[in-house]
Amino acid sequence: MKLTVVGGGSTYTPELVDGFARLRNTLPVQELVLVDPAAERLELVGGLARRIFARQGHDGRVVTTRDLDAGVEGADAVLLQLRVGGQAAREQDETWPLECGCVGQETTGAGGLAKALRTVPVVLGIAERVRRTNPKAWIIDFTNPVGIVTRALLQEGHRAVGLCNVAIGFQRKFAALLGVAPADVHLDHVGLNHLTWETGVRLGGPEGEDVLPKLLAEHAEAIAGDLRLPRALLARLGVVPSYYLRYYYAHDRVVRELRGKPSRAAEVAAMERELLRMYGDPALDEKPALLAERGGAYYSEAAVDLAASLLSGAGSPYQVVNTYNKGTLPFLPDDAVIEVQAAVGGHGPTPLPVAGVDPLYAGLMANVTAYEELALQAALHGGRERVFRALLAHPLVGQYADADALTDRLIAHNREHLTWA
Repeated sequence: MKLTVVGGGSTYTPELVDGFARLRNTLPVQELVLVDPAAERLELVGGLARRIFARQGHDGRVVTTRDLDAGVEGADAVLLQLRVGGQAAREQDETWPLECGCVGQETTGAGGLAKALRTVPVVLGIAERVRRTNPKAWIIDFTNPVGIVTRALLQEGHRAVGLCNVAIGFQRKFAALLGVAPADVHLDHVGLNHLTWETGVRLGGPEGEDVLPKLLAEHAEAIAGDLRLPRALLARLGVVPSYYLRYYYAHDRVVRELRGKPSRAAEVAAMERELLRMYGDPALDEKPALLAERGGAYYSEAAVDLAASLLSGAGSPYQVVNTYNKGTLPFLPDDAVIEVQAAVGGHGPTPLPVAGVDPLYAGLMANVTAYEELALQAALHGGRERVFRALLAHPLVGQYADADALTDRLIAHNREHLTWA
């Protein structure tokens, strides 16, 4: 089995490699190819990857290359985890929206749109080269904004599935609170990427007992603390929203907080410099503890599970993925990309039926789905007016004066990545 990671020079990669090494019985990778244009980073990460494999007794081969076509040739699955523009572009995404009183964040709002505009054309170019080289390969997208990127891939006919670590993070958290194995926890997870709610927590599978009321009654303080939302709000909702709902439910408070502290991008950039220094130590043969602060918790387990199900059927029967709606949520278009539990096998994901969704959540999902459609049109075809329309449609912007000002800032800060600007 050959797996290729595009963006293999990412500081995330040792987390992924550690999962491949530990879970080799589930996903027997014989060749792991790390592809990245940044040669120095690639060699640092590749060296650590080889040492992790050796330490854990994995006999697979780790290859590094800057040649995309060679890297994806013959791959059974290609994982995308790239960041167009690097941390410098992320720093901008988190900063200039604040000038207009809007949340500065890399995957949602105006910053998320900027990332989509930079990313979608690049990802589609990579996917087309994968298709030319190996049309049967699955593409697993971890590149944000996952919903928009996955929709772009599916719309062009690629064998693609979007992946996010929010759901597996909740699964692990809830399992620990309940004192059960993570595999025993099944989430009624519904929404769009970075716009999701846990409407049920079931023991044993989709038909199991719903213990969400018990979780909220006994552990609301801990859950609310992780989400940085009031415990009373969780009690009123009766569900667990993802952390990203804080940008909607407490928008103005978040803006004040973000204006008063260094950006997350600056923190991550400093962390990455230290991680790369550590990766260069020939004695290091395991992922360092600092990597846990970088983000992407349980990414490796989720990626291994998904790849194993797609390639051999050895993964979990049900997984939370990003895929076409196809009537699962009747208030959204069939070609919207939703994030829900799905049965996953060699045919790809099939979303499980979802019971009626509260209008409180359905309305916001419909609003953001409309934004994502407009964002994808802007990413594919460019033009100031398309950018403006997407921003005007986003519930974190919504006012024409803000949308106009943000459009100008977005284009000014991203001109080098926008062929049409």
